[in-house]
Amino acid sequence: MAKMSFTYGLSLFFMSVIPGAWRRTAAGAGLLADDGTVAPTIFAEMSAAAARTGAINLGQGFPDEDGPAEVLEAARAAISAGVNQYPPGRGAPDLLTAISEHQRRFYGLEVDPQSEVIVTAGATEALTAALLALVDGPEDEIVVFEPYYDSYAAAAALAGARLVTVPLRAPDFQPDLDRLAAAVTDRTRVILVNDPHNPTGAVFEREVLAEVVRLAELHDAVIVTDEVYEHLSFRAPHTPIATLPDAAARTLTISSAGKTFSTTGWKIGWVHGPAELITAVLTVKQYLTYVNGAPFQPAVAVGLRLDDRYFADAAATLARKHEVLGAGLRAAGFDVHAPQGGYFTVADATALGGADAAAFCRELPHRAGVVAIPLSAFTSEQNRPHYAGLIRFAACKRIEVLEEAATRLAASF
Repeated sequence: MAKMSFTYGLSLFFMSVIPGAWRRTAAGAGLLADDGTVAPTIFAEMSAAAARTGAINLGQGFPDEDGPAEVLEAARAAISAGVNQYPPGRGAPDLLTAISEHQRRFYGLEVDPQSEVIVTAGATEALTAALLALVDGPEDEIVVFEPYYDSYAAAAALAGARLVTVPLRAPDFQPDLDRLAAAVTDRTRVILVNDPHNPTGAVFEREVLAEVVRLAELHDAVIVTDEVYEHLSFRAPHTPIATLPDAAARTLTISSAGKTFSTTGWKIGWVHGPAELITAVLTVKQYLTYVNGAPFQPAVAVGLRLDDRYFADAAATLARKHEVLGAGLRAAGFDVHAPQGGYFTVADATALGGADAAAFCRELPHRAGVVAIPLSAFTSEQNRPHYAGLIRFAACKRIEVLEEAATRLAASF
């Protein structure tokens, strides 16, 4: 892997904290408004609208129920036992071991807990540290499927790389393999894969994953995967790219506890992969948060060792919530694209006068008492017209909340 050098990526990271460099980088990422203030995200805007109007917030993807009792109790016990100071830089040893055991148990992957895993401040830090470590200059490119989780573009900009997008189009949101092949070139440093996918709810077909591996090998790129919804795939099996032939040696696999155990506020994530790549990521990560969440780390270790029934029930429960939400959206007149995994259902509001999804979402709290997010919030500016009428609704709420949202929507259209 001749392109593997992280020195320049690390220097870009340090440059980003210099005010002038930060302003240029943040502006390029869309993080600053025209007046130089921090630009509010659509998520903050719509959550504020929910609080202001009393609307049901199906915009942001966080559950309104606590996770498994034994995991919560393990955190309380750790606090009481004095696990409240800095943990080791790579993470608490028991959690590193639990992550390794989890990967072997569910996927047959052999991961060295001492050299091939890092615990991070959620998957977002793992992703950001990986991109900052791997990018080697402004000519480097990061290929990503679009729509994409909004932090991807910001992290790419902070790393000084160019984001190259491959579109996912309704109804199945699977990429065209010819478009993917054209996007990956010798300038590609990272192919970033979010599977199960946020915001579309797609689970990528095996031929898509195999093509990612083939292209990464052909162009000597690193594969970075965001698999935070790995246990919330309910209509198609989740296959980690690292399990495919010849993939593990060039793949960084990222996941977190937040989605699996309904503990999004704990911010305990992890990344594993070849020791050389993990060392590069650690070099950056130690200057971001250094360490985090000491009492939550042993609790997450408990969660990862829960019986198989817990993981199966979590996926089945979320599938049922999507069914309730989808039925309510259809009854209100939306065209629904049923997800295969993850927290979100995508619906088309065009038939309801929502061809401009952003304007429609801004009106929705006042008209129906429900908040959602336009899919255009997850796209580059030039490609937003392709997703004009599409809206993302979060299904990770109590059934009674989803039923009330459905009632409000049906009464409003």
